[in-house]
Amino acid sequence: LAIKARSVSGHPAGPYRSANSQEKLVAWLHHGVNTLDKMFEHAAKKFPQRDCLGTREVLSEEDELQPNGKVFKKVILGNYNWLSYEEAYQAAKCFGSGLTALGQKPLCNIAIICETRAEWIVASQACFMYNFPLVTLYATLGLTAIAHGLNETEITHIITSKDLLQQRLKVSASLSPSDVYCVQLQYIIVVDSKPTTWKDIPRGITVYSMDTVKEIGSKPENIGVDRRQPQTSDIAVIMYTSGSTGIPKGVMISHGNIIAGITGMAERIPNLNESDTYIGYLPLAHVLELSAELVCISHGCRIGYSSPQTLADQSTKIKKGSKGDTSVLKPTLMAAVPEIMDRIYKNVMTKVEEMSKFQKTLFVLAYNYKMEQISKGYSTPLCDSLVFKRVRALLGGNTRVLLSGGAPLSAATQRFMNICLCCPVGQGYGLTETCGAGTISEVWDYSTGRVGAPLVCSEITLKDWEEGGYYSTDEPNPRGEILIGGPNVTMGYYKNKTKNEDFFVDENGQRWFCTGDIGEFHPDGCLKIIDRKKDLVKLQAGEYVSLGKVEAVLKNCPLIDNICAYANSDQSYVISFVVPNHKQLMLLAEQMQVKGTWEEICNSSQMEKEALRIITEAAISAKLERFEIPKKIRLSAEPWTPETGLVTDAFKLKRKELKTHYQEDIERMYGGK
Repeated sequence: LAIKARSVSGHPAGPYRSANSQEKLVAWLHHGVNTLDKMFEHAAKKFPQRDCLGTREVLSEEDELQPNGKVFKKVILGNYNWLSYEEAYQAAKCFGSGLTALGQKPLCNIAIICETRAEWIVASQACFMYNFPLVTLYATLGLTAIAHGLNETEITHIITSKDLLQQRLKVSASLSPSDVYCVQLQYIIVVDSKPTTWKDIPRGITVYSMDTVKEIGSKPENIGVDRRQPQTSDIAVIMYTSGSTGIPKGVMISHGNIIAGITGMAERIPNLNESDTYIGYLPLAHVLELSAELVCISHGCRIGYSSPQTLADQSTKIKKGSKGDTSVLKPTLMAAVPEIMDRIYKNVMTKVEEMSKFQKTLFVLAYNYKMEQISKGYSTPLCDSLVFKRVRALLGGNTRVLLSGGAPLSAATQRFMNICLCCPVGQGYGLTETCGAGTISEVWDYSTGRVGAPLVCSEITLKDWEEGGYYSTDEPNPRGEILIGGPNVTMGYYKNKTKNEDFFVDENGQRWFCTGDIGEFHPDGCLKIIDRKKDLVKLQAGEYVSLGKVEAVLKNCPLIDNICAYANSDQSYVISFVVPNHKQLMLLAEQMQVKGTWEEICNSSQMEKEALRIITEAAISAKLERFEIPKKIRLSAEPWTPETGLVTDAFKLKRKELKTHYQEDIERMYGGK
């Protein structure tokens, strides 16, 4: 058993450090390259002519009528057009200079709300270069949350795209300027090259295209102006992340934090170099994607842009018979959230079901044979070229490493990826608060369900959690709340003193973050996540659901006496156990003409359906997000009392006990039965 990390104190609580950073934690890749502008400059000097950022040409768009009468937009895309490292660097420099000419000041925040595309990276590099802290908000945060972020950071300049200006910013502008739009807003910069006329833009706001701003910036009197270079401790990004209370929090990430985080990540990607191609399609406003792309830029890789709707030949926006992005780009590296991998898994399994009996038998045989071989450490070149080559072609055929993060990956999917895509899956664990860095499993570690050893930039300690009954002295493995320390731990939440108690500084001046996740360390120094302290659950697609919030909202529904919401991180929806109000449910049963005892009525699938319909209506009128609304429920005939052990004496839900009590129902509700 190769030891991947060990406790430097000798105590089972840790701190645990990677086997190759026992003496001290690593904070940078190249000596002296300690800010992001230096990192980009270093890459542009080292790889000036290499491809940096690629975008596919849109050849045509058409509407396709579906059998059900709906209209789908389909695109036919051409080849990738590339900006070299030198060109990307110059573009960023001119853009930053142009923003300066438009009155953007160093150390004053600037916001970006934009899809994942080459312009995002160019704009961000411009901000890093000119020391404008970049506020990132992802488009799905919702209007009030976006408005909150823009106001809190006092934004004067926003970088956005044509579509999002239409969908997100316009709408928030019309809600009522004082309430939602940031009062200070002066400029909107749109990254699309086609200059369009902008109707109904609020007074006092000027809209420029990115090209125009670059032109302004390239004028001799502007480009010649000295820029104020960032320090390692200056804030590079204020990344908004959805909070448990509903109001998003801005995580302050310094230049030094990102450099440390990407140094740790890069160390786990075997022989990463300039011949690699990465496909970018996840939201850059999330720390996983931003870090992954910066890792690539620091190593001279090329990044080709894509989107979940155009990723593969079968993707929804790709016209039948034309090529998806992976087929054209043939990436060697790719980050994926479990949801995307599950989609590939289901796609392939459906195809296997449609095969002839002979093909199907062959596939199953090859699958099981390969599973056995890799567990022994052998490779299976024949199976790969005969059977799995076609599956591998789904992602372009060249993938050598898949990075998974953002939510736990189910063992079945992870195994499937290793076997069918013939490429190892590195599973990672980290948070926005730790710059996405924490642990990544070694790519040849085929054990499932573990997130690997601490990265070389971080150390991890387990803190006893008495209420949950987790202790570092537990046998066989030490368990507790995961605390991450190191140069990648961010500077806290923006303008939010109360929330900062999750961060602390130790006697050596090192920053730590208390994650609220519960983990256990295995003898080889790898971490496994086993529980969560708070009731904040991240769904498979990365949306956060605060179970307490869902419960609080739905308790107002007259049909509900008590409710426990439940969600599994490897599922895409919330389910609930409901203690119905006796009187209301009886009335409903009468209307529905359902007869029987109280127990029979609660167990009736007809009543369950009707109750779910009423609860869904209540949830919609209370403005719960789509993913927060329970998709399935279980009506409980027995009330929850302290005697049953399902609630505390103060009638607070005991989630663990409820989960055990309703285990069969959970399996039924998630198994689709």
